Amino acid sequence: MPEPLARIDPGTLGERLAQTRARALALGALQPIATREAQIADDGVTFLVRQVDSLARKAAERVRQAGPRPDSRGQASPFLPPEPELTLGALSETHFAVLNKFNVLDSHLLIVTRQLQHQETLLTLADMGALAFCLGELDGLGFYNGGALAGASQSHKHLQLVPLPLGSFGIGAGPPIPMEPLLEFGAEEDGTALPFPHAFAWLQTAEGTQSPDARELHRVYLGLLGRIGIQGVPGDGGPRQSGPYNLLVTRRWMLAVPRRAEVVDGISVNALGFAGSLFVKDAEGLAAVRRRGPMALLCEAAGAPVD
Repeated sequence: MPEPLARIDPGTLGERLAQTRARALALGALQPIATREAQIADDGVTFLVRQVDSLARKAAERVRQAGPRPDSRGQASPFLPPEPELTLGALSETHFAVLNKFNVLDSHLLIVTRQLQHQETLLTLADMGALAFCLGELDGLGFYNGGALAGASQSHKHLQLVPLPLGSFGIGAGPPIPMEPLLEFGAEEDGTALPFPHAFAWLQTAEGTQSPDARELHRVYLGLLGRIGIQGVPGDGGPRQSGPYNLLVTRRWMLAVPRRAEVVDGISVNALGFAGSLFVKDAEGLAAVRRRGPMALLCEAAGAPVD
């Protein structure tokens, strides 16, 4: 990092997030993508499907046609150096927190390695330490897109976290994570009703804390990868994943899903899809989700056998 980042003290991440978000919005550094939400009930889950607002889509098209901005640096990583107006600070010696500049979900946080690492390297104990710190501070959904086929748009290693609930339909309108009713179908590992390939585990939280520690997260993570057939293979910068996958983590559970396709019927699927939250670019995309069914899209993206 060209300049040292101030460390985020325990107990201050939520306040730091709110302050950074408000300042970034005022300065125009944070550019939320306006969407409209729809609910689609399928296979016991009320999916949240967000469609880009037509005015936002037109504005994005104007930016695309205008070409790169004059200050574009063409750097190897969009996170280095981090944009000051979006940066919350250092989470550890190895990671920092920054707001997602073009966010669909409010207060979308990126947990980024301070040194350039590839997104397809296996998650380390240090990665899980940064995630554990954030989960201890914020009740949210952490997730990871392991490779381009899993929906990763940047090759610099970064985890992500969004506050709960995922939808904005109001308190009592549904579970904080739409997929949770199927995840909680049984009380034991793999006691879920998910129809797509996956591995699931409940997490052990240390007494007196709000979330699991880094070692627990890393231990469970490696176990889940093995159960979905993902191993470490030699690569630059450390072991790399043998195949694409998505990872979802809360304070209570962890879910890993293997990937076989990033786009299904024109719909791009990342880790949030397996939480029950999908994103489409236009009305045609929303119609495609309704026609095919969101659960069928997820099954194909994860490589479930076709009947």
